[in-house]
Amino acid sequence: MGKINGCLKCLFIFFNVLFEIVGCVLLYGAIKTLGYAEISQFGGPSLVWIWVFAFGFLGISSLGIYAACSENTIALKIFAGFMGAGMIIMIIFGIYIAVVKNQVDDLIHTVAKTILDEDGHKEVMEQVHRTFQCCGILSLDDWHGTIPQSCSCSEDSFYSYDSPSKCRSKPAGSTGPERIYAEPCANIFKYYVNLIFSVALGFYFGFAAIALMGLLISLFMVHQLKKYEGAGAAMPMKSY
Repeated sequence: MGKINGCLKCLFIFFNVLFEIVGCVLLYGAIKTLGYAEISQFGGPSLVWIWVFAFGFLGISSLGIYAACSENTIALKIFAGFMGAGMIIMIIFGIYIAVVKNQVDDLIHTVAKTILDEDGHKEVMEQVHRTFQCCGILSLDDWHGTIPQSCSCSEDSFYSYDSPSKCRSKPAGSTGPERIYAEPCANIFKYYVNLIFSVALGFYFGFAAIALMGLLISLFMVHQLKKYEGAGAAMPMKSY
């Protein structure tokens, strides 16, 4: 008979096996990425973090499985330490993402003004109009009354942004297509950027909650082991 509750041990091992699989998937992704890695300075750090997370998942999950199967108190304490550190790191990252998320509007407006100040980016913006089905960066005033054909909108065209009406009439006194996209591109960028940040927040705080659960379970298992060993040590004292 084991020293740790059987159901608790199985649950603990099951979740660690799941994270072993996640680690293997990340490792496979990192290896596949090496095939493209004439990685620039932008891509390099991202690839490094994939390797870090992959080996982190594999190493810590393997430690958890070993600790539970062997019912080793020291291994369980080490695992609990990793879970506590991981929880703190995930919370810090989550708070940082939440702070940055609140600055998205200012960042988009700053980038938009930079693009508007450079004539070379107007062709790029026309391609953005067609791709995201929007018109102007911050508003239609960005085009100073001369609206490009890339803003032309038809009701039966594909539209990916959730809006009550995707088309509107061009402003009076302006030139260009009669029907244009209703939303400025900045609004659509905000939608997708906020979506990405929301997913990131869910990831970090979700893993923080999982790390907390792993910490509590491992500490409870350590408590069970100590209780069992204490009871075992007291038994000879009762015999004559």
